[in-house]
Amino acid sequence: MHGSESGREPGATGETGVDHEFLALERELAVFLRRARSSSGEMAREVHPDLEAAAYGLLVQLESAGRQRATDLAAYFGVGKATMSRQLRALEDLGLVAREPDPADGRAFLVHLTDEGLARYRSVRDARRERYVRKLADWDRAEVAELARLLHHLNTRAEE
Repeated sequence: MHGSESGREPGATGETGVDHEFLALERELAVFLRRARSSSGEMAREVHPDLEAAAYGLLVQLESAGRQRATDLAAYFGVGKATMSRQLRALEDLGLVAREPDPADGRAFLVHLTDEGLARYRSVRDARRERYVRKLADWDRAEVAELARLLHHLNTRAEE
Protein backbone atom coordinates (compact mmCIF):
# COMPACT_ATOMS: atom_id res chain seq x y z
CA MET A 1 0.00 0.00 0.00
CA HIS A 2 1.28 3.47 -0.78
CA GLY A 3 1.34 6.13 1.95
CA SER A 4 -1.71 7.88 0.55
CA GLU A 5 -3.65 4.59 0.43
CA SER A 6 -2.97 3.93 4.13
CA GLY A 7 -4.05 7.44 5.12
CA ARG A 8 -0.51 8.40 6.11
CA GLU A 9 2.19 10.24 4.28
CA PRO A 10 5.12 8.05 3.18
CA GLY A 11 7.50 7.65 6.10
CA ALA A 12 4.90 8.84 8.61
CA THR A 13 4.85 7.04 11.92
CA GLY A 14 1.91 6.24 14.13
CA GLU A 15 1.55 6.99 17.80
CA THR A 16 4.06 4.25 18.64
CA GLY A 17 6.74 5.83 16.43
CA VAL A 18 6.80 2.78 14.12
CA ASP A 19 7.20 3.42 10.41
CA HIS A 20 4.84 0.73 9.14
CA GLU A 21 6.10 0.70 5.54
CA PHE A 22 9.67 0.04 6.66
CA LEU A 23 8.50 -2.49 9.24
CA ALA A 24 6.67 -4.35 6.46
CA LEU A 25 9.77 -4.12 4.25
CA GLU A 26 11.95 -5.54 7.01
CA ARG A 27 9.52 -8.42 7.60
CA GLU A 28 9.27 -9.32 3.89
CA LEU A 29 13.04 -9.10 3.40
CA ALA A 30 13.61 -11.39 6.40
CA VAL A 31 11.30 -14.02 4.87
CA PHE A 32 12.89 -13.56 1.43
CA LEU A 33 16.44 -13.87 2.80
CA ARG A 34 15.59 -16.96 4.85
CA ARG A 35 14.15 -18.61 1.74
CA ALA A 36 17.07 -17.43 -0.40
CA ARG A 37 19.60 -18.99 2.00
CA SER A 38 17.73 -22.27 1.89
CA SER A 39 17.50 -22.10 -1.89
CA SER A 40 21.23 -21.33 -2.20
CA GLY A 41 22.00 -24.43 -0.18
CA GLU A 42 19.83 -26.55 -2.45
CA MET A 43 21.38 -25.06 -5.59
CA ALA A 44 24.90 -25.51 -4.22
CA ARG A 45 24.21 -29.20 -3.57
CA GLU A 46 22.82 -29.52 -7.11
CA VAL A 47 26.12 -28.15 -8.48
CA HIS A 48 28.07 -30.56 -6.27
CA PRO A 49 26.95 -32.50 -3.18
CA ASP A 50 29.94 -31.20 -1.17
CA LEU A 51 29.54 -27.53 -2.13
CA GLU A 52 28.79 -25.09 0.72
CA ALA A 53 25.78 -22.82 0.27
CA ALA A 54 27.92 -19.67 0.63
CA ALA A 55 30.18 -20.79 -2.21
CA TYR A 56 27.31 -20.79 -4.71
CA GLY A 57 27.41 -16.99 -4.80
CA LEU A 58 31.05 -17.18 -5.87
CA LEU A 59 30.05 -19.22 -8.91
CA VAL A 60 27.37 -16.64 -9.74
CA GLN A 61 29.86 -13.77 -9.51
CA LEU A 62 32.59 -15.54 -11.47
CA GLU A 63 30.19 -16.47 -14.26
CA SER A 64 28.85 -12.92 -14.39
CA ALA A 65 32.04 -10.89 -14.02
CA GLY A 66 34.69 -13.32 -15.27
CA ARG A 67 38.21 -13.79 -13.93
CA GLN A 68 38.88 -11.94 -10.69
CA ARG A 69 41.40 -11.70 -7.89
CA ALA A 70 40.47 -13.35 -4.61
CA THR A 71 40.85 -9.98 -2.87
CA ASP A 72 38.29 -8.43 -5.23
CA LEU A 73 35.87 -11.29 -4.55
CA ALA A 74 36.36 -10.89 -0.80
CA ALA A 75 35.64 -7.16 -1.07
CA TYR A 76 32.56 -7.74 -3.24
CA PHE A 77 31.07 -10.19 -0.72
CA GLY A 78 32.26 -8.29 2.33
CA VAL A 79 34.25 -11.17 3.80
CA GLY A 80 37.83 -11.51 4.97
CA LYS A 81 40.69 -12.85 2.87
CA ALA A 82 40.92 -16.00 5.01
CA THR A 83 37.25 -16.82 4.48
CA MET A 84 37.54 -16.22 0.74
CA SER A 85 40.70 -18.29 0.51
CA ARG A 86 39.01 -21.22 2.31
CA GLN A 87 35.95 -21.06 0.03
CA LEU A 88 38.06 -20.84 -3.12
CA ARG A 89 40.26 -23.74 -2.00
CA ALA A 90 37.12 -25.86 -1.50
CA LEU A 91 35.89 -24.92 -4.99
CA GLU A 92 39.31 -25.76 -6.44
CA ASP A 93 39.33 -29.13 -4.68
CA LEU A 94 35.95 -29.88 -6.30
CA GLY A 95 37.32 -28.91 -9.72
CA LEU A 96 34.88 -26.01 -10.13
CA VAL A 97 37.38 -23.12 -10.18
CA ALA A 98 41.05 -22.70 -11.04
CA ARG A 99 43.66 -20.01 -10.47
CA GLU A 100 46.10 -18.57 -12.96
CA PRO A 101 48.78 -15.91 -12.61
CA ASP A 102 47.52 -12.35 -13.12
CA PRO A 103 49.30 -10.99 -16.21
CA ALA A 104 49.12 -7.49 -14.70
CA ASP A 105 50.81 -8.59 -11.45
CA GLY A 106 52.88 -11.78 -11.32
CA ARG A 107 52.45 -12.01 -7.54
CA ALA A 108 48.65 -12.21 -7.77
CA PHE A 109 46.29 -14.83 -9.16
CA LEU A 110 43.03 -14.64 -11.06
CA VAL A 111 40.26 -17.08 -10.20
CA HIS A 112 37.95 -18.42 -12.90
CA LEU A 113 35.36 -21.12 -13.42
CA THR A 114 36.62 -24.33 -14.97
CA ASP A 115 34.69 -25.78 -17.91
CA GLU A 116 33.18 -28.30 -15.48
CA GLY A 117 32.29 -25.54 -13.00
CA LEU A 118 30.67 -23.44 -15.70
CA ALA A 119 28.65 -26.36 -17.08
CA ARG A 120 27.40 -27.41 -13.62
CA TYR A 121 26.58 -23.83 -12.61
CA ARG A 122 24.67 -23.08 -15.84
CA SER A 123 22.65 -26.28 -15.54
CA VAL A 124 21.51 -25.34 -12.02
CA ARG A 125 20.97 -21.68 -12.97
CA ASP A 126 18.78 -22.64 -15.93
CA ALA A 127 16.70 -24.98 -13.75
CA ARG A 128 16.30 -22.21 -11.15
CA ARG A 129 15.24 -19.75 -13.85
CA GLU A 130 12.58 -22.21 -14.99
CA ARG A 131 11.26 -22.38 -11.40
CA TYR A 132 11.01 -18.56 -11.33
CA VAL A 133 9.16 -18.60 -14.65
CA ARG A 134 6.65 -21.11 -13.25
CA LYS A 135 6.22 -19.28 -9.91
CA LEU A 136 5.71 -15.92 -11.62
CA ALA A 137 3.71 -17.16 -14.61
CA ASP A 138 0.73 -15.01 -13.65
CA TRP A 139 2.85 -11.86 -13.32
CA ASP A 140 3.03 -9.32 -16.10
CA ARG A 141 6.53 -9.06 -17.64
CA ALA A 142 6.61 -5.39 -16.62
CA GLU A 143 6.09 -6.44 -12.97
CA VAL A 144 8.99 -8.90 -13.20
CA ALA A 145 11.17 -6.19 -14.75
CA GLU A 146 10.14 -3.72 -12.04
CA LEU A 147 10.97 -6.21 -9.28
CA ALA A 148 14.39 -6.82 -10.86
CA ARG A 149 14.95 -3.05 -11.15
CA LEU A 150 14.01 -2.43 -7.52
CA LEU A 151 16.16 -5.29 -6.22
CA HIS A 152 19.09 -4.01 -8.30
CA HIS A 153 18.58 -0.55 -6.81
CA LEU A 154 18.49 -2.03 -3.30
CA ASN A 155 21.64 -4.08 -3.95
CA THR A 156 23.44 -1.05 -5.37
CA ARG A 157 22.55 0.97 -2.26
CA ALA A 158 23.89 -1.85 -0.08
CA GLU A 159 27.31 -1.44 -1.76
CA GLU A 160 27.52 2.25 -0.78
